[in-house]
Amino acid sequence: MAGHSKWANIKHKKAREDAKRGKIFSKLVKKITSAARRGGGDPDINNELRLFIDKAKDANMPKDNIERAIKKGTGELEGVSYDEFTYEGYGPGGVAIFLTGATDNRNRTVAEIRHMFSERNGNLGESGCVNWMFKDRGLLSISEEKVEDLENLMEVALENGAVDFEQEDGVVTIQTEVADYMAMRTALEEAGYDEFMTDEITKLADNHIAPDLSTVETNLALIEELEDHDDIENVYHNLELSDDVAEQLAAE
Repeated sequence: MAGHSKWANIKHKKAREDAKRGKIFSKLVKKITSAARRGGGDPDINNELRLFIDKAKDANMPKDNIERAIKKGTGELEGVSYDEFTYEGYGPGGVAIFLTGATDNRNRTVAEIRHMFSERNGNLGESGCVNWMFKDRGLLSISEEKVEDLENLMEVALENGAVDFEQEDGVVTIQTEVADYMAMRTALEEAGYDEFMTDEITKLADNHIAPDLSTVETNLALIEELEDHDDIENVYHNLELSDDVAEQLAAE
C-alpha cells in the first residue's frame, strides 16, 4: 500500500506540473501568434516575436509548436482566430488592474472577467480608467551574486539607454523604453550578463496603493484568479505591500 500511495502522489504531482506547463504553453502560443500577426514572422526583424520565441524555448516548448504558432499569426496556417483585448478595472480598495490577452470569444471572456471582479468586490471599468496610471517599460533584473563589477554593469546599462538603474535587496533592476529593450538585452548578454531574473516588456505603475492586510489578501486572490484565466496573458496592477502587511503575510 505504501508503494501504491507513493506512486499515486507522484502521478498526481506530475499531472499538476503537466497542467501548469500546458497553461504556460497555451499563453506563449497566443503571445507568439499575436506578435507574428502584428510584426511578421521573422524574429530577426520582429523583436517582440524574438522575445517570446526565446521564452518558449526556455519553457522547453517543442519547435513544431513554435513554428505552428508563427504560421497561424502570419496566416500561413488556418486555425482559431484570436481577438486581442485590454480590460481595465479596480480591485477592492481602489487597486488599479490592467489586463491584456487574446480570446476566440470576446463575449464569454468579458463576462468571466466581470464576474471575477464582482466576486472579489472589485469592478470592471471603462477603457482608459486606469491605463493612464501605467507606463510601458522594458525590465531586466540580475541577481547581485551574478555581478562581479557593479560599476561595469551600470556603465553598460547607461550606454544602452537605461531610464532607471536600481540596486535593492540583492537584485539589480534596469528599466528601458520599450524601443530600447532588445538592444539593452543584447548588450547585457554580450557583456556576460545573460542570467536574468526578470526579462520582459511590462507596464509599471506610477503610484502604488498599500492597503490593510484583508484588502491585500482579497486583491491577491483576484490577481491570482485573473492570472490563471486561459485568455489573460498579462495582469498589471499597482498593489504594494507595506512592511507590516508583508510581515503578517509571511507569518501566515
